[in-house]
Amino acid sequence: MYQALYRKYRPKNFDEVVGQEHITTTLKQEIASGHIGHAYLFTGSRGTGKTSCSKIIAKAVNCPNQHDGNPCGVCNICRGIDDGSILDVTEIDAASNNGVDSIRQLREEANFTPAVTRYRVYIIDETHMLSVGAFNALLKIMEEPPEHVIFILATTEVHKIPATILSRCQRFDFRRISPSVIAKQVLFVCEQEGIQIDEDAAQLIARLSEGGMRDALSLLDVCRSSARTNAEEHTEHITVQHVRSSAGLAVSDSLFRIADAVLQQDVPTILQEVEQMFLNSIDFEKMCVQLISHYRGLMMAKSLKDPSDFVPGLPQDAQALAQQASRYSMGQILYSLTVLQNTLSRMSKTSQTRTELEMAVIKLTNPSLDRSVDAILARLSKLEQQLKNGVVPAAVPAAAPAVSASAEVRSTASSKAGQPADLMAEPIPAPPRKEVTPFEAWPQVLDALRHSNTALHGALVNTNAYQYQEIILIDCDDPLFLEMIRTNDYAKKSIHQALISGSGRDWRIGPFKKDLYQTPSQDDVMEDILSSAQKLGVDVSIED
Repeated sequence: MYQALYRKYRPKNFDEVVGQEHITTTLKQEIASGHIGHAYLFTGSRGTGKTSCSKIIAKAVNCPNQHDGNPCGVCNICRGIDDGSILDVTEIDAASNNGVDSIRQLREEANFTPAVTRYRVYIIDETHMLSVGAFNALLKIMEEPPEHVIFILATTEVHKIPATILSRCQRFDFRRISPSVIAKQVLFVCEQEGIQIDEDAAQLIARLSEGGMRDALSLLDVCRSSARTNAEEHTEHITVQHVRSSAGLAVSDSLFRIADAVLQQDVPTILQEVEQMFLNSIDFEKMCVQLISHYRGLMMAKSLKDPSDFVPGLPQDAQALAQQASRYSMGQILYSLTVLQNTLSRMSKTSQTRTELEMAVIKLTNPSLDRSVDAILARLSKLEQQLKNGVVPAAVPAAAPAVSASAEVRSTASSKAGQPADLMAEPIPAPPRKEVTPFEAWPQVLDALRHSNTALHGALVNTNAYQYQEIILIDCDDPLFLEMIRTNDYAKKSIHQALISGSGRDWRIGPFKKDLYQTPSQDDVMEDILSSAQKLGVDVSIED
């Protein structure tokens, strides 16, 4: 029967554990010196070596030929623990045996001396899944454990372990294994198995595994099957394309094309890419995850000089990300990530995942369809990016003045009554506009706003403000600012705080409407003086 690679190449001693030297060195020294604890807690992400180290400890403390903390691996005890024939070493899956009865049975068995080995070892995997009653039962025996019992607890969610249990264990935190170490191990396994693999493919497997050696070897197993060209000769040559296909990834070029189409507001291209992915049977939730990963890569490329260590994929992908990120603003990237993450959360609640993805990408192409604050900030960021690149946004043509409906009704009514139409067409005098005064503290208000709300300050740069009674009227025609003031409580609060900081008091605020208010006229005082002087016969000519 074929044995999976992650099982075949599971570490047999501490020296074979890769990427966790800070843990294996300590454990070897403890076992070699005989200072063995009664309880260990292993925590870390999946596939980092927690269960493997647990079994190595069980062999090392019981191996009669132990050397420098490592088990020999060839004695009857080591082989019996490996194949599960020695019952003194018990592995419990807390996910399926999480009740108090299972732990009570463990407590009863623990009081008996081991039959074959020196220590009775209990390995409890996924410890965080135990119930409250089970934890209490486990705590009782961990407080006063028999001398021949060792507990090894393994978990991926250490925050769910009660503090009373944590305080009675030696804790070891397993790190995610670096991609370079995983790639090296993948190449080693391929050499042992006679598998041809491109170095780029090994690097991609390492990056896709997200720090888990077990995930890397499992993916390698799948790639091995897909790359097999001759079933009889069993020849395999794994390439990057095999890895992408086996992992269910969209082609990297598709992600770049979608991101470019978002910038160009090219909706048809995006929908064609989605359709192609549908034909290729790519899961839309996974596609959304990949788009999130792509935009995260753009964020890293925008923030770092060398993002290759922070993004999945190959080094050339990092270079392409850097080039594409230069055409994006950070505001656009953050807005895209927000939209995609919200879409992913909704996908789990609906069967129409394709529709959710299409809605998301259309929203990315036109943030004006989104009324949220994030969309407004994205539009501001896009304008800033265009101005930075020397692109002047096209002006929106002024709309033709709307015809008053009431005037039209009156005109129609008068015509029906036999009255001349031009008599009713006489303009009605407009009410006098209210006079306002300039708000002198406005520069100080803008300076305070610059430190508290950068986006709002950017919308109000080079604007004026006027005072009318107890109201500050802000002269800004930017629709983005008007939208923020109307819908965003945080923007209103920021302006009020800036008014207090800049003028010493709070004010009511509102927009300055030129049809309702007028600024005071400023006469040329010097010209009036000169005119008056001329009338009095004073010579006001200027000599060179």
